[in-house]
Amino acid sequence: MGSIGHYIFRTTLGAFLVVIINMTALIWLTQALRDIDLMTNQGQTTLVFLQITGLIIPNLVLLMAPIALVLAVAYVLNKLGTDSEIIVINASGMSPWRLFQPFLATAAVVSVLVAILAAYLAPESLRSFRRWVIEVRTDLVTYVLRPGRFVVAQDGVMFHIRERLPNGQMLGVLIDDKRNSAEHVSIVAEQGEILKNEYGTFLILQGGNVQRHKAGDLDANIVVFDRYAFELSQFAAPMTVKYSARERYLWQLIWPDQSDTLATSQPGQIRAEMHDRIMAPLYPFVFVLVAYAYLGAPRTTRQSRNLSLVGTAVAVVLLRFLGFANTILAVNMPAAIVFQYLIMLTAAGLSIWAIGRGIIIEPPAFVTNAITKLIERFAPQPASA
Repeated sequence: MGSIGHYIFRTTLGAFLVVIINMTALIWLTQALRDIDLMTNQGQTTLVFLQITGLIIPNLVLLMAPIALVLAVAYVLNKLGTDSEIIVINASGMSPWRLFQPFLATAAVVSVLVAILAAYLAPESLRSFRRWVIEVRTDLVTYVLRPGRFVVAQDGVMFHIRERLPNGQMLGVLIDDKRNSAEHVSIVAEQGEILKNEYGTFLILQGGNVQRHKAGDLDANIVVFDRYAFELSQFAAPMTVKYSARERYLWQLIWPDQSDTLATSQPGQIRAEMHDRIMAPLYPFVFVLVAYAYLGAPRTTRQSRNLSLVGTAVAVVLLRFLGFANTILAVNMPAAIVFQYLIMLTAAGLSIWAIGRGIIIEPPAFVTNAITKLIERFAPQPASA
């Protein structure tokens, strides 16, 4: 690629990393706030909260990577155009395709990243996220033992705690067990804490008593204890996880198990998701071609690049929107898959044709004139003397 090519490649890849990190962090934050109840209502630690919500990051990167690449390419091309470097490179006799090579190399790097995410990392993270959230929301420790509430864990068993300290310790614990019709058991303790080991999950109670009242007896049998272990594993609900099409690996979509209920009941969903995953690594290449077709041609300083930037954004957003729409339509209309590939091939073909001929893509004159008049209308007028 030469020195100029390596410079453009490093600059574009660096800009891509900056954009993708910031975009992903922003969107992750908005999504993570939806699950803040894992900490506030269910007593999970900050580390667990970050681990669970962090599992959506691969899927966010998968969606945002092509857009981030377009922004990076547009930034670099606009910088080269503003500094008149594209004009100098063109005047030196360098072919447009020679200048396109570093952008193509960047697109290849991003495409490999997207392919790995689409095939394995994104569905694996969604699987882990689903398993973890189900486990948290069905775990007795995190769901039932919440301060100030009387909650029935099973028929005849009720739990109540007065307060939960930041370190996880519980104060004012009450357990009322009426499962055995021949004996009513009530456990009261000053404090308790959770212990998990290979034998199960236990609630370790301290400073309390156990009251056993047998049917037919007038008085209860009270046993005072300093330390008492109450097993919680018996209340754990069985966790059954059924993975959706988005949560399946690419090879599971290409060769679905015929005994799988989703594959037999919703074959259209499997088919649409499979083609969307296959298309994912192609978006970086097509988007870079479109961006370069709009912004890669040399322009003088009098020729504005703003409309070309707007045109690039509109074209990329339209292509991605059509991709989403075709994926939805393909569930019930298999022909929509062919249309999706045709759109991508058409966009790539037109971009290659424009780049090869050195065509400067600009909006029609009436659009430019209308925008100019609109700007002049709202522009501040100079003060009269």
